[in-house]
Amino acid sequence: MQLIRGHYNLRPEHHGCVATIGNFDGVHLGHVAVLDRLAEKSREFGLPATVISFEPTPLEYFLGDKAPARLTRFREKYELLRQHGLDRMFSLTFDANLAHMPADTFIEQILVSGLGIKYLVVGDDFRFGRDRAGDFNTLVAAGARHGFEVVNMHTYVKHDGRVSSTRVREALAHHDLTLAEHLLGRKYSVRGRVVHGDKRGRTIGFPTANVLLRRKVCPLNGVYAVDIPCLASASSKGPITGVANVGKRPTVGGTRVQLEVHLFDYNGDLYGREVEVRFLKHLRSEQKFDSFDALKIQILADCDNARTYFNTGM
Repeated sequence: MQLIRGHYNLRPEHHGCVATIGNFDGVHLGHVAVLDRLAEKSREFGLPATVISFEPTPLEYFLGDKAPARLTRFREKYELLRQHGLDRMFSLTFDANLAHMPADTFIEQILVSGLGIKYLVVGDDFRFGRDRAGDFNTLVAAGARHGFEVVNMHTYVKHDGRVSSTRVREALAHHDLTLAEHLLGRKYSVRGRVVHGDKRGRTIGFPTANVLLRRKVCPLNGVYAVDIPCLASASSKGPITGVANVGKRPTVGGTRVQLEVHLFDYNGDLYGREVEVRFLKHLRSEQKFDSFDALKIQILADCDNARTYFNTGM
């Protein structure tokens, strides 16, 4: 899947496509329904299928650290989208220029002159342009003028509710990993590069892999049973398992949210590697301990609880 960053990187060969627009945070089953429709129309029209997305998300631009938690950072989203047979991802930088661009200008410059869209799929709540003035009806009217078709993908319902990024975030905030999995169509995971940390875990017998989160707000908090699919041991057919903490580490005076993973039965060097951490069961909330000894006792209990889960599924 070709990645095009910014309006000014559009080339004549990018003109003529079928497309969809949105944040696609999480790439959940509702998004997949849109992508499947787009792939179908790509074959019908004989044109490349293009996803138009924004980085940062509009809410991150307007709200900063108060924006909703990010389910997938940019690279994660790209990797998930490319699994659906798309030809291009067109990433627009959401900055002051784009925030203040009138809806009609967005249509003229991006959709018509830039991409030459022939078919456009949007969600039922899509809004765009300055003051969110553009909507589905705006696009339909523009399509009639410029010769492209616009289709509204109606709400995708599953498990008695609308499938949305907001609902996935709420499920994760309430530690309902099963519901999140049903909405996403996969187990929720975080991808990131393993970097050097302060190595305090080693001093109490629990070395950890520190995985870069690279997001303003994380949807998870607490201690979880996890696995890493790309790692496997000689004695096990499945992935390496362990426990992970997502939080600020109040016992050591931490100030920023980090993801630390202690793996069972693994002694390899992970520094610099990109890994996927899948969250399987919430064990407890993060808490502050009076001493490292108290923390060590709790981590031992966390590991026992995680091993019980992996052995029994409970």
